[in-house]
Amino acid sequence: MEYKIHFAPLQGYTDAVYREVHAQVFGGVEAYYTPFVRVEKDGFRNKDIRDITPDRNVDTPVVPQLIAATPDEFRRLTALFLGQGYRQADINMGCPFLMQARLHRGAGILPYTEEAVALLQVIREFPEMNFSVKLRLGWDSPDEVFALLPCIDSLPLTHVTLHPRIGRQQYKGCADMDSFTRFYEGCTHPLFYNGDLNSLDDIDRIISRYPCLSGVMLGRGLLSSPWLAEEYLTGKSLTDTEKKVRLLRFHTLLFEKYSAILEGGEHQVLAKMKTLWDYLLPDAEKRLRKKILKSNQLSTYQQAVKELLQP
Repeated sequence: MEYKIHFAPLQGYTDAVYREVHAQVFGGVEAYYTPFVRVEKDGFRNKDIRDITPDRNVDTPVVPQLIAATPDEFRRLTALFLGQGYRQADINMGCPFLMQARLHRGAGILPYTEEAVALLQVIREFPEMNFSVKLRLGWDSPDEVFALLPCIDSLPLTHVTLHPRIGRQQYKGCADMDSFTRFYEGCTHPLFYNGDLNSLDDIDRIISRYPCLSGVMLGRGLLSSPWLAEEYLTGKSLTDTEKKVRLLRFHTLLFEKYSAILEGGEHQVLAKMKTLWDYLLPDAEKRLRKKILKSNQLSTYQQAVKELLQP
């Protein structure tokens, strides 16, 4: 069976520029998910609309993701995606962040089975759109996702992605693999695993344990090691020199593209580029990473990056 790699969305990191450059330099990813789009009091956020516009996502296999608490929000977001030409969308029922969860969005809707079912039933109103759903086990308890499973199984979904933690855990503590196994055995849709996949060994371990998975979704693992999907797909590991050469090209293209679209001048470009290093190369020499993160001018930042990525 050919397993697929999907790239999880992370707010503030995997925007259209990042997705495009990653696909161009590394690839190996079947689908890139956008950070979730939500309804605000005044409608949609301009930055969310810009991020999903077709002219910014020409050469990248992109799936827009929505997060909603009510059927009305769901309808408005789906109409937005359809208007932008999309025929596939992902439903976020896994976000663990309190600001969204307390509004009954993301994982915050999972304790409210009737609300979650009502939300998901809207899928049937849009036969022209293919939907997938990304879940956690629940907010307080894995019982929550299993209460929802009959509804999920009854819906026309392309696939389901499950992160085996509850929302209250955020990203801490151990994944609940017993509950994932139970879901894996009960879910009738193609299933993707998400969570704690930071190396080829991690991916192989999950696929060996769950041979009927359709694939895995990587987030932080790809932000820290952007070549991971390519290595898995090709079955060939890059050398340290090859990684540095690719990373230098990756960084150069990101720098050029952000410089062209960010209007806040050098300071804004520097701030944006430094966010890459929140995850990228966590095991790199601490002195050089510190030098990058403490840079307050583009010239010193670029010199520090060049020093770190010198083949």
